[in-house]
Amino acid sequence: MAAPQDQIELDLDVVAAEDNDSTTDTQRDIADEFPSAEVIGTDISPTQPSWVPPNLKFQIDDAQLEWTFEPNSFDFIHIRYMQGSIDDWSKLYKQMYKCLKPGGWFQHLEPDIECQSDNSAVKVDNDHIFKQWARLFYDVGDKIGRTFKVNDSIMKQSAQEAGFTSLTHNKFKVPYGTWPKDKDLKDLGQYTGFYLDLSLDGFAVYPIGQILGWSFEEVEDLVAKMRTNVRDPKNMTTGNVHVVYGQKPEEPAKAVSPSAETDTPTVPA
Repeated sequence: MAAPQDQIELDLDVVAAEDNDSTTDTQRDIADEFPSAEVIGTDISPTQPSWVPPNLKFQIDDAQLEWTFEPNSFDFIHIRYMQGSIDDWSKLYKQMYKCLKPGGWFQHLEPDIECQSDNSAVKVDNDHIFKQWARLFYDVGDKIGRTFKVNDSIMKQSAQEAGFTSLTHNKFKVPYGTWPKDKDLKDLGQYTGFYLDLSLDGFAVYPIGQILGWSFEEVEDLVAKMRTNVRDPKNMTTGNVHVVYGQKPEEPAKAVSPSAETDTPTVPA
């Protein structure tokens, strides 16, 4: 990322409910990398560990509520895994903007809910479990008004509306599992595959069971089918991860009153 990370003094890390070991590891890594910075991690679930670096603290909070942090107080705000959790993305980004210092940066990471196959011989049609899985979560999002289609268009549009500049979007294709031949991708796939495998049950039980009304047995069967296909090396399972980052301008643009607007240029004498 292009943000001046060596100047970070106060960092906010905002996540929705996810794998808590992964959440804590990320926040701990940030705190370790910037020992002179104060790092605040927020999550809606009270599952943080008791031992953390001295410059890291946690708060139990709902990112959808009005933020209580002081305006212009953070150098860097990172949010991730908010799909299906937010009903007003514009409000979330405006709160980030308000709490960042002028010149501060935000970063937002979201994975696509839909898995794909990197094997051209595998036909991922509408009946494939990867497509079925994604459609179910899209249906959940439509029912509760909190979309699971959190991609660069939502992220960048919300950021632009809030006033952020220097916006950049990166899309990464991430492997799930150890099928890649490249060592670095294999190592990455081992981690991401383990995380996805571990998360499938918890991710599906409430939205598909409670919101869509599936029985526990039906959800179990769905998860088992999804897990089998993700693990199958022939499928070469991948997923896209979107990362958008941008900056709060050093000096907010001043609004021009209608009376001050003119179509006639001012020419110096």
